Amino acid sequence: MADITTKYCGLDLKNPFIVGSSGLTSGVDSINRLAKSGAAAVVLKSVFEEEILLEYKQTFKNQLGSQEANLEFFDYYDYQLKGEMLENTTELINRVKESNDIPVIASINCRSSAEWFSYAKNLEKAGADAIELNIHRVVDSVDESAAVITEKYLNIVQKVKKHVTIPVAVKMSPFFADTAHMASQFEKAGADALVMFNRYYSPDIDLENNKLISAPVYSNPGDYTLPLRWISLLSGKLKTDIAASTGIHSPESMIKMLVAGASAVQIVSALYKNGPDYLLDFSHYLEEWMDKKGFDTLKDIREYGRTMIPSNSEMFERVQFMKYFGKRC
Repeated sequence: MADITTKYCGLDLKNPFIVGSSGLTSGVDSINRLAKSGAAAVVLKSVFEEEILLEYKQTFKNQLGSQEANLEFFDYYDYQLKGEMLENTTELINRVKESNDIPVIASINCRSSAEWFSYAKNLEKAGADAIELNIHRVVDSVDESAAVITEKYLNIVQKVKKHVTIPVAVKMSPFFADTAHMASQFEKAGADALVMFNRYYSPDIDLENNKLISAPVYSNPGDYTLPLRWISLLSGKLKTDIAASTGIHSPESMIKMLVAGASAVQIVSALYKNGPDYLLDFSHYLEEWMDKKGFDTLKDIREYGRTMIPSNSEMFERVQFMKYFGKRC
Protein backbone atom coordinates (compact mmCIF):
# COMPACT_ATOMS: atom_id res chain seq x y z
CA MET A 1 0.00 0.00 0.00
CA ALA A 2 1.25 3.50 -0.83
CA ASP A 3 3.00 5.50 1.85
CA ILE A 4 1.51 9.03 1.80
CA THR A 5 3.48 10.44 4.73
CA THR A 6 5.48 13.59 4.07
CA LYS A 7 7.77 16.08 5.73
CA TYR A 8 6.89 19.75 5.57
CA CYS A 9 8.41 22.72 7.39
CA GLY A 10 10.30 20.41 9.71
CA LEU A 11 7.12 18.53 10.64
CA ASP A 12 6.42 14.85 10.05
CA LEU A 13 2.92 14.60 8.58
CA LYS A 14 0.80 11.49 8.09
CA ASN A 15 -0.33 12.84 4.72
CA PRO A 16 0.16 16.04 2.69
CA PHE A 17 -3.23 17.59 3.55
CA ILE A 18 -3.08 20.75 5.66
CA VAL A 19 -6.14 22.83 6.42
CA GLY A 20 -5.17 26.44 5.74
CA SER A 21 -5.77 29.44 7.96
CA SER A 22 -9.49 30.23 7.95
CA GLY A 23 -12.64 30.16 10.01
CA LEU A 24 -12.43 26.37 9.80
CA THR A 25 -9.40 26.48 12.09
CA SER A 26 -10.66 29.06 14.58
CA GLY A 27 -12.33 26.68 17.05
CA VAL A 28 -11.48 23.41 18.73
CA ASP A 29 -14.65 21.56 17.67
CA SER A 30 -14.08 22.34 14.00
CA ILE A 31 -10.40 21.40 14.22
CA ASN A 32 -11.25 18.13 15.97
CA ARG A 33 -13.61 17.21 13.14
CA LEU A 34 -10.97 18.08 10.55
CA ALA A 35 -8.43 15.91 12.36
CA LYS A 36 -10.92 13.06 12.51
CA SER A 37 -11.47 13.38 8.75
CA GLY A 38 -7.75 13.04 8.09
CA ALA A 39 -6.17 16.51 8.25
CA ALA A 40 -2.43 16.08 8.83
CA ALA A 41 -2.02 19.58 10.30
CA VAL A 42 -3.93 22.82 10.70
CA VAL A 43 -2.90 26.45 10.31
CA LEU A 44 -4.81 28.41 12.92
CA LYS A 45 -6.89 31.41 11.90
CA SER A 46 -4.49 34.32 11.57
CA VAL A 47 -3.82 36.90 14.22
CA PHE A 48 -4.09 40.14 12.23
CA GLU A 49 -2.08 43.23 13.05
CA GLU A 50 -4.94 45.22 11.52
CA GLU A 51 -7.28 43.88 14.20
CA ILE A 52 -5.25 45.71 16.81
CA LEU A 53 -5.09 48.87 14.69
CA LEU A 54 -8.85 48.86 14.11
CA GLU A 55 -9.48 48.20 17.79
CA TYR A 56 -7.29 51.18 18.59
CA LYS A 57 -9.28 53.44 16.27
CA GLN A 58 -12.61 52.31 17.69
CA THR A 59 -11.39 52.88 21.21
CA PHE A 60 -9.97 56.28 20.35
CA LYS A 61 -13.30 57.28 18.85
CA ASN A 62 -15.66 56.05 21.53
CA GLN A 63 -13.92 55.22 24.79
CA LEU A 64 -10.73 57.18 25.47
CA GLY A 65 -12.15 60.30 27.03
CA SER A 66 -9.59 61.75 29.43
CA GLN A 67 -7.00 59.17 28.26
CA GLU A 68 -6.79 60.72 24.79
CA ALA A 69 -3.33 62.24 25.38
CA ASN A 70 -2.02 59.51 27.68
CA LEU A 71 0.77 57.66 25.83
CA GLU A 72 1.25 55.28 28.73
CA PHE A 73 -2.38 54.21 28.28
CA PHE A 74 -1.71 53.50 24.57
CA ASP A 75 1.15 51.18 25.50
CA TYR A 76 -0.98 49.48 28.13
CA TYR A 77 -3.90 49.06 25.74
CA ASP A 78 -1.65 47.55 23.06
CA TYR A 79 -0.25 45.16 25.65
CA GLN A 80 -3.75 44.20 26.80
CA LEU A 81 -4.97 43.48 23.26
CA LYS A 82 -1.99 41.33 22.38
CA GLY A 83 -2.28 39.61 25.73
CA GLU A 84 -5.92 38.71 25.12
CA MET A 85 -5.16 37.41 21.62
CA LEU A 86 -2.28 35.35 22.94
CA GLU A 87 -4.39 33.97 25.79
CA ASN A 88 -7.16 32.92 23.39
CA THR A 89 -4.70 31.34 20.95
CA THR A 90 -2.86 29.55 23.75
CA GLU A 91 -6.11 28.09 25.03
CA LEU A 92 -7.03 26.93 21.53
CA ILE A 93 -3.64 25.29 20.99
CA ASN A 94 -3.83 23.51 24.35
CA ARG A 95 -7.33 22.21 23.72
CA VAL A 96 -6.46 21.00 20.23
CA LYS A 97 -3.39 19.18 21.50
CA GLU A 98 -5.38 17.56 24.29
CA SER A 99 -7.72 16.06 21.69
CA ASN A 100 -5.40 15.33 18.74
CA ASP A 101 -1.84 14.55 17.82
CA ILE A 102 -1.72 16.66 14.65
CA PRO A 103 0.74 19.57 14.40
CA VAL A 104 -0.66 23.03 15.02
CA ILE A 105 0.78 25.89 12.95
CA ALA A 106 0.13 29.38 14.31
CA SER A 107 -0.44 32.13 11.74
CA ILE A 108 0.49 35.80 12.05
CA ASN A 109 -0.70 38.33 9.49
CA CYS A 110 1.69 41.21 10.12
CA ARG A 111 2.36 44.46 8.31
CA SER A 112 5.55 45.40 10.15
CA SER A 113 8.25 43.76 12.24
CA ALA A 114 7.30 45.85 15.33
CA GLU A 115 6.95 43.45 18.26
CA TRP A 116 5.58 40.52 16.30
CA PHE A 117 8.82 38.61 16.71
CA SER A 118 8.15 38.51 20.47
CA TYR A 119 4.56 37.49 19.79
CA ALA A 120 5.85 34.63 17.66
CA LYS A 121 8.05 33.57 20.57
CA ASN A 122 5.03 33.54 22.84
CA LEU A 123 3.14 31.38 20.36
CA GLU A 124 6.05 28.95 20.46
CA LYS A 125 5.81 28.87 24.26
CA ALA A 126 2.07 28.31 23.92
CA GLY A 127 2.78 25.05 22.10
CA ALA A 128 2.64 25.91 18.40
CA ASP A 129 4.63 23.44 16.31
CA ALA A 130 5.47 26.03 13.64
CA ILE A 131 4.73 29.63 12.63
CA GLU A 132 3.28 30.78 9.32
CA LEU A 133 4.03 34.41 8.46
CA ASN A 134 1.55 36.15 6.20
CA ILE A 135 3.37 39.38 5.46
CA HIS A 136 2.08 40.77 2.17
CA ARG A 137 0.34 44.14 2.23
CA VAL A 138 -1.26 46.34 -0.38
CA VAL A 139 0.83 49.52 -0.65
CA ASP A 140 -0.93 52.55 -2.11
CA SER A 141 1.88 55.01 -1.49
CA VAL A 142 3.44 56.27 -4.71
CA ASP A 143 6.66 57.02 -2.81
CA GLU A 144 7.36 53.52 -1.44
CA SER A 145 9.47 51.43 -3.80
CA ALA A 146 9.51 47.67 -4.25
CA ALA A 147 13.02 47.56 -2.76
CA VAL A 148 11.82 49.23 0.45
CA ILE A 149 8.81 46.93 0.73
CA THR A 150 10.92 43.84 0.11
CA GLU A 151 13.39 44.88 2.80
CA LYS A 152 10.53 45.10 5.28
CA TYR A 153 9.36 41.61 4.39
CA LEU A 154 12.81 40.10 4.83
CA ASN A 155 13.30 42.00 8.08
CA ILE A 156 10.16 40.40 9.52
CA VAL A 157 11.35 36.90 8.63
CA GLN A 158 14.85 37.47 9.98
CA LYS A 159 13.61 38.90 13.28
CA VAL A 160 11.13 36.09 13.86
CA LYS A 161 13.75 33.45 13.03
CA LYS A 162 16.11 34.96 15.61
CA HIS A 163 13.53 34.63 18.36
CA VAL A 164 11.98 31.21 17.77
CA THR A 165 13.34 27.69 17.49
CA ILE A 166 10.29 26.16 15.82
CA PRO A 167 10.07 26.15 11.99
CA VAL A 168 8.82 29.25 10.18
CA ALA A 169 6.92 29.26 6.89
CA VAL A 170 6.30 32.32 4.72
CA LYS A 171 3.04 32.59 2.83
CA MET A 172 4.04 34.37 -0.36
CA SER A 173 2.23 36.78 -2.62
CA PRO A 174 1.91 35.88 -6.31
CA PHE A 175 2.39 39.53 -7.27
CA PHE A 176 6.15 39.94 -7.12
CA ALA A 177 7.86 40.98 -10.33
CA ASP A 178 10.75 38.75 -9.24
CA THR A 179 8.89 35.80 -7.71
CA ALA A 180 11.77 33.36 -8.12
CA HIS A 181 14.27 35.79 -6.59
CA MET A 182 11.96 36.58 -3.66
CA ALA A 183 11.47 32.90 -2.94
CA SER A 184 15.25 32.54 -2.83
CA GLN A 185 15.54 35.60 -0.57
CA PHE A 186 12.99 34.24 1.88
CA GLU A 187 14.93 30.99 1.96
CA LYS A 188 18.17 32.89 2.67
CA ALA A 189 16.39 34.86 5.40
CA GLY A 190 15.72 31.57 7.15
CA ALA A 191 12.28 30.45 6.00
CA ASP A 192 11.85 26.71 6.51
CA ALA A 193 8.99 26.55 4.03
CA LEU A 194 7.12 28.65 1.50
CA VAL A 195 3.39 28.63 0.84
CA MET A 196 2.39 29.44 -2.74
CA PHE A 197 0.25 31.45 -2.72
CA ASN A 198 -1.76 33.71 -0.49
CA ARG A 199 -5.33 34.51 -1.46
CA TYR A 200 -6.37 38.08 -0.73
CA TYR A 201 -9.52 39.95 -0.09
CA SER A 202 -10.63 41.73 -3.25
CA PRO A 203 -13.16 44.54 -3.38
CA ASP A 204 -16.13 44.81 -5.69
CA ILE A 205 -18.71 47.51 -6.29
CA ASP A 206 -22.42 47.15 -5.62
CA LEU A 207 -23.93 49.38 -8.30
CA GLU A 208 -27.45 49.04 -6.94
CA ASN A 209 -26.63 50.06 -3.37
CA ASN A 210 -23.71 52.36 -4.22
CA LYS A 211 -21.11 50.84 -1.95
CA LEU A 212 -17.96 48.75 -1.85
CA ILE A 213 -18.47 45.07 -1.12
CA SER A 214 -16.32 41.98 -0.98
CA ALA A 215 -15.71 39.98 -4.13
CA PRO A 216 -16.30 36.21 -3.86
CA VAL A 217 -14.12 34.90 -1.04
CA TYR A 218 -13.77 31.31 -2.21
CA SER A 219 -11.10 30.38 -4.70
CA ASN A 220 -12.08 28.95 -8.07
CA PRO A 221 -11.10 25.48 -9.30
CA GLY A 222 -9.01 27.00 -12.10
CA ASP A 223 -6.92 29.09 -9.69
CA TYR A 224 -4.57 26.19 -9.00
CA THR A 225 -2.65 26.81 -12.24
CA LEU A 226 -0.81 29.86 -10.83
CA PRO A 227 0.81 28.06 -7.88
CA LEU A 228 1.29 25.01 -10.10
CA ARG A 229 3.43 27.08 -12.45
CA TRP A 230 5.73 28.46 -9.76
CA ILE A 231 6.03 25.29 -7.74
CA SER A 232 7.07 23.38 -10.84
CA LEU A 233 9.62 26.08 -11.69
CA LEU A 234 11.13 26.45 -8.21
CA SER A 235 10.82 23.11 -6.45
CA GLY A 236 14.06 21.87 -7.97
CA LYS A 237 15.92 25.12 -7.31
CA LEU A 238 15.10 25.67 -3.64
CA LYS A 239 16.01 23.57 -0.62
CA THR A 240 13.09 24.79 1.44
CA ASP A 241 9.77 22.92 1.41
CA ILE A 242 6.87 24.29 -0.60
CA ALA A 243 3.17 23.99 0.21
CA ALA A 244 0.62 24.59 -2.52
CA SER A 245 -2.32 26.84 -1.77
CA THR A 246 -5.23 28.34 -3.73
CA GLY A 247 -7.60 26.58 -6.11
CA ILE A 248 -7.18 23.03 -4.82
CA HIS A 249 -10.77 21.89 -5.14
CA SER A 250 -10.34 18.32 -6.33
CA PRO A 251 -8.12 15.28 -5.73
CA GLU A 252 -6.82 15.73 -9.28
CA SER A 253 -5.58 19.28 -8.69
CA MET A 254 -4.06 18.13 -5.40
CA ILE A 255 -2.05 15.40 -7.13
CA LYS A 256 -0.90 17.87 -9.80
CA MET A 257 0.60 20.01 -7.02
CA LEU A 258 2.52 17.03 -5.65
CA VAL A 259 3.73 16.16 -9.13
CA ALA A 260 4.90 19.76 -9.53
CA GLY A 261 7.03 19.35 -6.40
CA ALA A 262 4.93 20.45 -3.43
CA SER A 263 5.60 18.70 -0.12
CA ALA A 264 2.09 19.50 1.11
CA VAL A 265 -1.13 21.20 0.05
CA GLN A 266 -3.31 23.65 1.95
CA ILE A 267 -7.04 23.22 1.45
CA VAL A 268 -9.77 25.65 2.50
CA SER A 269 -12.46 26.55 -0.04
CA ALA A 270 -13.09 22.93 -1.02
CA LEU A 271 -13.77 22.08 2.64
CA TYR A 272 -16.14 25.00 3.06
CA LYS A 273 -18.07 23.78 0.03
CA ASN A 274 -17.93 20.01 0.65
CA GLY A 275 -17.37 19.59 4.37
CA PRO A 276 -14.45 18.12 6.39
CA ASP A 277 -15.07 14.55 5.21
CA TYR A 278 -13.98 15.64 1.73
CA LEU A 279 -10.45 15.12 3.05
CA LEU A 280 -11.16 11.38 3.03
CA ASP A 281 -11.81 11.57 -0.71
CA PHE A 282 -8.43 13.24 -1.19
CA SER A 283 -6.66 10.55 0.81
CA HIS A 284 -8.36 7.61 -0.90
CA TYR A 285 -7.86 9.06 -4.37
CA LEU A 286 -4.17 9.69 -3.75
CA GLU A 287 -3.55 6.14 -2.49
CA GLU A 288 -5.42 4.60 -5.41
CA TRP A 289 -3.62 6.79 -7.95
CA MET A 290 -0.22 5.94 -6.47
CA ASP A 291 -0.99 2.22 -6.53
CA LYS A 292 -2.12 2.50 -10.14
CA LYS A 293 1.10 4.30 -11.10
CA GLY A 294 3.29 1.99 -9.05
CA PHE A 295 4.53 4.78 -6.76
CA ASP A 296 5.47 3.85 -3.20
CA THR A 297 6.10 7.31 -1.69
CA LEU A 298 5.47 10.97 -2.38
CA LYS A 299 9.13 11.27 -3.30
CA ASP A 300 8.39 9.00 -6.25
CA ILE A 301 5.65 11.42 -7.33
CA ARG A 302 8.00 14.40 -7.22
CA GLU A 303 10.69 12.55 -9.17
CA TYR A 304 8.07 11.64 -11.75
CA GLY A 305 7.16 15.31 -11.99
CA ARG A 306 10.76 16.41 -12.54
CA THR A 307 10.81 14.48 -15.82
CA MET A 308 8.16 16.85 -17.19
CA ILE A 309 9.85 20.16 -16.36
CA PRO A 310 11.46 21.78 -19.45
CA SER A 311 15.11 22.82 -19.13
CA ASN A 312 14.31 26.32 -20.40
CA SER A 313 10.92 27.20 -18.99
CA GLU A 314 10.81 30.71 -20.47
CA MET A 315 11.46 29.44 -24.00
CA PHE A 316 8.97 26.60 -23.48
CA GLU A 317 6.22 29.04 -22.48
CA ARG A 318 6.93 31.33 -25.45
CA VAL A 319 6.91 28.44 -27.92
CA GLN A 320 3.66 27.07 -26.48
CA PHE A 321 2.04 30.49 -26.63
CA MET A 322 3.04 30.93 -30.27
CA LYS A 323 1.85 27.43 -31.04
CA TYR A 324 -1.67 28.04 -29.76
CA PHE A 325 -2.15 31.76 -30.36
CA GLY A 326 0.38 32.69 -33.04
CA LYS A 327 -1.71 31.58 -36.03
CA ARG A 328 -3.68 34.11 -37.97
CA CYS A 329 -7.38 33.62 -38.28
